[in-house]
Amino acid sequence: MAAGKEIRGKIKSVENTKKITKAMEMVAASKMRKAQERMRASRPYSDKIRNITANLSQANPEYTHAFMAPNDAKTTGFIVVTTDKGLCGGLNTNVLRAVTVKLKELQAAGQDAQAVAIGNKGLGFLNRVGAKVVAHATQLGDQPHLDKLIGPVKVLLDAYSEGKVKAVYLCYTKFINTMRQEPVIEQLLPLTADRLQADKGQHGWDYIYEPDAQSVIDDLMVRYVEALVYQAVAENMASEQSARMVAMKAATDNAGSVIGELKLIYNKTRQAAITKELSEIVAGAAAV
Repeated sequence: MAAGKEIRGKIKSVENTKKITKAMEMVAASKMRKAQERMRASRPYSDKIRNITANLSQANPEYTHAFMAPNDAKTTGFIVVTTDKGLCGGLNTNVLRAVTVKLKELQAAGQDAQAVAIGNKGLGFLNRVGAKVVAHATQLGDQPHLDKLIGPVKVLLDAYSEGKVKAVYLCYTKFINTMRQEPVIEQLLPLTADRLQADKGQHGWDYIYEPDAQSVIDDLMVRYVEALVYQAVAENMASEQSARMVAMKAATDNAGSVIGELKLIYNKTRQAAITKELSEIVAGAAAV
């Protein structure tokens, strides 16, 4: 029964794995609810400030912020948001594949790239492909903290203000629903009014600034960047927990299927051994 003993060992091993994946599924389900609430709570603010800044890019203020002015630099910046941990299906693979495609397009156009990595998986990927990582933020935990994010991102923002970076792209995974998350690459700088193309031509936008345009626009640009980076990380965290819950549920179901198949093989092996022993006994009795 050496084969039967080996199969019993495999069954025990898969059962232990199933317990782990089931526990991870339950933990992810609990964290997913909190992450989704945090993400949905911040969406209205980020959408509104995105619309205001897009309107501002169509207006004609007496002061033009550096974030609104395009330049002719030969370098493009990327803020790549990924997870710190794995076991979340193809979540990181999808967004990193989109980043790779964008990097190849820029390389074909003669552009260099700099990147800020938020999350261990993105940092490891960018180092492997040889991209220049100017700053990174890892081990963010289950809740994004703005003070940990702004420092690394400010490196790219300062480079853009100095004219060293032509554009800054924000790359993350957008939460659609529990079963679906989409990789997104959107332009953070310079400001564009792409989101408001439908309104263009219907009316123009302009504002009255108090105390003056420079003070208001400078503060607004800071809030704009903070809001979009925070929202991207919140969306990515909600997507991570959803993807991990689905992946662990699939792993638990697969483990159950493997256990069923192994038990069937074990029973067949055991039955074959019993049948062989009975055949030997009958043959021996017949010989006597």
